[in-house]
Amino acid sequence: MLKKLKLSHLLAFALAAIAAIMSVTIGSSWEPVTAQNQSQVQKQAQKPAEAPVQIISLQNAGLQLQEVAQGVYALIASTDLPPVPAPTIAIANGGIVIGSENVLVIDPFQSSDLAELLISTVKSLTDKPIKYVLNTHYHFDHTGGNVAFVKRGIPVIGRSVIREYIQSGKNNTAGVTPPTVIVNSQTDLWLGDRQVRIERVDGHSAGTDLVAYVPDVKVLFTGDMVFNKRIPWTGDSEIRQWQGSLYRLIATFPDAKVVPGHGDVTDVTGLQAQQAYFSWLERTALEWKAQILTKEQVLEKFAKVPDAYKDYKFKGLYPLNLESAYEQFTRSKIIPLIP
Repeated sequence: MLKKLKLSHLLAFALAAIAAIMSVTIGSSWEPVTAQNQSQVQKQAQKPAEAPVQIISLQNAGLQLQEVAQGVYALIASTDLPPVPAPTIAIANGGIVIGSENVLVIDPFQSSDLAELLISTVKSLTDKPIKYVLNTHYHFDHTGGNVAFVKRGIPVIGRSVIREYIQSGKNNTAGVTPPTVIVNSQTDLWLGDRQVRIERVDGHSAGTDLVAYVPDVKVLFTGDMVFNKRIPWTGDSEIRQWQGSLYRLIATFPDAKVVPGHGDVTDVTGLQAQQAYFSWLERTALEWKAQILTKEQVLEKFAKVPDAYKDYKFKGLYPLNLESAYEQFTRSKIIPLIP
């Protein structure tokens, strides 16, 4: 069927399926009410009361709680897409880091329902309060739950133009509550005596990517820099930058346990597998360039996911990878390596 669809139709289907998750109310602004917006608040007060937050379980949300190291947990999503079966089923992974005094939450999923589930999960693990929330990038499946924390006065951390992207509704983020704290360089968070180092990386999401490293137990949360056995989303990526960031992560954290943005917990081999996928995609695109193939020819002739990746989830995103590779590699000059 993929062979018969134009890429634009396929992407529209994928995005429509993903956008279905946003049907729940996840908030729209972190700013306090002022005299200038009282009339808007009055109008909202006249609307029917919102439906209560749905009570869900980890199992119903398609999540598995894993203790990656002492006091460090991953919530691993098992769902495939497209389509997404329900707004209360997680697409992406989340993280919990417990220190001696407080807690860091990483990527609070795509809705307030799932964020509330994350909060209740933290409470089941510790009586320490949540001090920070980290968005590893701006995509809605990692930021849609921000509202549950902002309304509690908990700072949500993001990078660079993440607020601007979300406020403009870029890539289905309309209605998402943006981060309240912006960092643009390496930042250390302290959860009592536990350090979490936040570092910027580039390549996946148009300048908003961050990773988080817990040095005392060597755990690295990569966000969507790693899709472990998943076809990656490349809609606003720069694949060469992404490759460079992966090289740096491999060299810097060779012994780390790796919690990816999507897929099971891995180690440096997960980083290497993501790098190998992009290297294969680049080599393939340069072959298209040598054969002077049009984008339409590429999308038709190479629509089938290669056998090496036949067991990957998110296969619906594969045509997007082909288009991204075509645009970024066949239409650009080869950049010579610096000796």
